[in-house]
Amino acid sequence: MIETKIIPPAAGAYAYPLLIKQLLLSGVRYEPGREIVYADKLRYSYQTLNQRIRRLANALTAAGVKAGDTVALLDWDSHRYLECFFAVPMIGAVLHTVNIRLSAEQVLFTMNHAEDDLVLVHDDFLPLVEQLQGQLTTVKGYLQLTDETAAETCLPVVGEYEHLLAEAADQYAFPDFDENSVATLFYTTGTTGDPKGVYFTHRQLVLHTLNAVGTLGAYQGLPLLRSDDVYMPITPMFHVHAWGVPYVATLMGLKQVYPGRYEPNRLVQLYREEKVTFSHCVPTILQMILNCEAGKHSRFDGWKMLLGGSALTLGIASEASARGIQVHSGYGMSETCPVLCTTYLRADDLQQPMQDQLATRIKTGVPVPMVDLKIIDAEGNDVPHDGEALGEIVVRAPWLTQGYLKEPQKGAELWQGGWLHTGDMASIDARGGVEIKDRIKDVIKTGGEWISSLELESLISEHPAVMSVAVVGIVDEQWGERPMALVVCEPGHYLDRKLLEAHLQTFVERGRINKWAIPKQFKFVTEIPKTSVGKINKKLIREEEMS
Repeated sequence: MIETKIIPPAAGAYAYPLLIKQLLLSGVRYEPGREIVYADKLRYSYQTLNQRIRRLANALTAAGVKAGDTVALLDWDSHRYLECFFAVPMIGAVLHTVNIRLSAEQVLFTMNHAEDDLVLVHDDFLPLVEQLQGQLTTVKGYLQLTDETAAETCLPVVGEYEHLLAEAADQYAFPDFDENSVATLFYTTGTTGDPKGVYFTHRQLVLHTLNAVGTLGAYQGLPLLRSDDVYMPITPMFHVHAWGVPYVATLMGLKQVYPGRYEPNRLVQLYREEKVTFSHCVPTILQMILNCEAGKHSRFDGWKMLLGGSALTLGIASEASARGIQVHSGYGMSETCPVLCTTYLRADDLQQPMQDQLATRIKTGVPVPMVDLKIIDAEGNDVPHDGEALGEIVVRAPWLTQGYLKEPQKGAELWQGGWLHTGDMASIDARGGVEIKDRIKDVIKTGGEWISSLELESLISEHPAVMSVAVVGIVDEQWGERPMALVVCEPGHYLDRKLLEAHLQTFVERGRINKWAIPKQFKFVTEIPKTSVGKINKKLIREEEMS
């Protein structure tokens, strides 16, 4: 560490901590009357939002929650979730957003591992929590969330959410404390072992929020989120804070629409009724919206979408674009808060017809400001940025998780060499554009050559009869591995192996892929396995093929 000039602050100078409470200052100033909407059930203003957050803080304190405690939340995406995003960490506690799509055994593990003190649980998840109650080792109480009439429960609840807020005072003096205090916690599932606890501090969340405000709104090539937009998340709020965008939207004072349980027809209805202009989701959810009864014959003009979590294929992007959706790609992971890269369109890109822009729009994108990103080989050496050479993405940024909860060895592996290792294989071109080729564990090695499962999926998706596709490597005695494709056919269309082989042969002839990249097997299925957050579950596909 070099010695630099440090000037002591003046007597009485305020050392402003980067705390989540500061994100609440501006929205209510700019747009006090703008609405927070919960499906078709509730709507209220930013003035009311700030008041409800103070009431919730009082209700939590009355329930015995102290600074340093952990509050678990099991709910659909609602106004309550948004309120908890603020109130829980603002009183110095930690918000554990429980992944409601995990198995009961995994939910039990995460709640005990997190040492949850108080559990906020929606009526729909009472049966799950009642099943686990006797095995939850640290929980001291439960708070019930309901949309209609509160359900009967054997849990020792301290009260129902709305009743407690109505009884609580609407003033609360949120304290200052160290900005490096942990604010949020959630669990990410890997290919092996128990879920890992990923945590973020107030400082990290504030910096990520400020960066996202600039990234999503300041650049002409990326005007995704401006002051007059209407925001509706379609990424579960338990998953990386819904990509951190609720914090961004609240700071900006945007109208926010929370859909509750994700049902494609309902999402289309909310888009129309609430005039939604910006959402983010994984490609599989976008495809469900395009193909559902309410959406399959609809236009979606003016709807801007940030797609991430898994590769956006050209086929899905083309269909969405043709129906009026402006698609952009984003890249990150649970451990990165999450945003690392987004689509960046330069002036010459924007002058092209939209169909010609899609090749850029579906790529991983360009690292956002303050993200130091590079690709390295197996020995840790930097890989050339020539658009061809492959390496693992490693990153540094001020909002990356600093480890895994109670697992220092796994944290040290994540941060080997002082860089966070993503496990993603990518190339970087001369313009700085990142293109992920595959997860390290998903790239297919056949006869000594590497094949990108993501590239194959995108090429297969261009066939007009393909609705969705997943490619994995399966064991081959001669070549080590060969690609295998699971394909879902568009309703009313016909597909077989020969048609898809002929389709891929055209890319062989054009030099896009080698002939051995054509899958050895095509399996036609009605549904492709997904993870709890809607990504293609390649681990499960491989396991089923090996069994």
